[in-house]
Amino acid sequence: MRTPDERFQSLPDFPYQPHYIEVNRLRMHYVREGAGDPILCLHGEPTWAYLYRKMIPTLAQVGCVIAPDLIGFGRSDKLPCREDYSVALHAKQVTDFITQLNLWNVTLVCQDWGGLLGLPMVAEMPDRFARVVVMNTFIPTGDEQPSDGFLRWRGFAAKQTDMDIGFVVQSGCVSKLSPEVIAAYNAPFPEASYKAGAHQFPLLVPITPDDPASEWMRKGRTFFSTWTRPALVMFSDSDPVTRGGEKFFRRLIPSAQNEPEIMIAQAGHFLQEDKGEEIAEQIKQFIERRPI
Repeated sequence: MRTPDERFQSLPDFPYQPHYIEVNRLRMHYVREGAGDPILCLHGEPTWAYLYRKMIPTLAQVGCVIAPDLIGFGRSDKLPCREDYSVALHAKQVTDFITQLNLWNVTLVCQDWGGLLGLPMVAEMPDRFARVVVMNTFIPTGDEQPSDGFLRWRGFAAKQTDMDIGFVVQSGCVSKLSPEVIAAYNAPFPEASYKAGAHQFPLLVPITPDDPASEWMRKGRTFFSTWTRPALVMFSDSDPVTRGGEKFFRRLIPSAQNEPEIMIAQAGHFLQEDKGEEIAEQIKQFIERRPI
């Protein structure tokens, strides 16, 4: 399934031309702005590349910003059934996306499922990555008890047959979104049948040790326990889903201890929406002080 192009006309603060690539017979959309080494911005549930619009101008000053839409989101193709989606499918799509675009010296910027997919993916192809920026995410293996905030969110998602995407994004923000911005987050989903990916994503997070993606996530954790290339951990102060995750990552990743401990104030789960310009400036400074 493919969202009609007219759904994406005249989006506020999003002048970027669409780019497309076919990956494993599915069309993926991405934004590409700037020049130089790639800065790969991965979104999560239930957003799309629009989430990074406030950050793209600043990041494009220090690299080539590439912000793809995961399958089931944004302008990328959508599959009709929940069962069509798996962690393995998403991981292969993103990995092959990077390979087909021939990206090297990548700075990964990830949040939410962008981190769940992106960080273990770095372990699969480490030579392609130069830095990581970790925001409001986790590497769940199912070996620990999930947070109450996440379990409430998972329970909510499990019951959905026509999720109100704009409401979910607004609920994850501290700032009040305009009707036009909420409409932009709703734009990829003309009706309920387009939302199977959004309905399924929360149910794919490993919550028991033998979940399908648990071992892949464990490999990601093991890999980052010895990662010595630059890593910036930057969480927000008002996210009940990932609260405390910054401490986990600063303990896990040796090189994260070489960077300032940044907490983005007055920002929710979607910190790119609440404080995108501030976050982009922090990432720009990080890239400049840690040259390849």
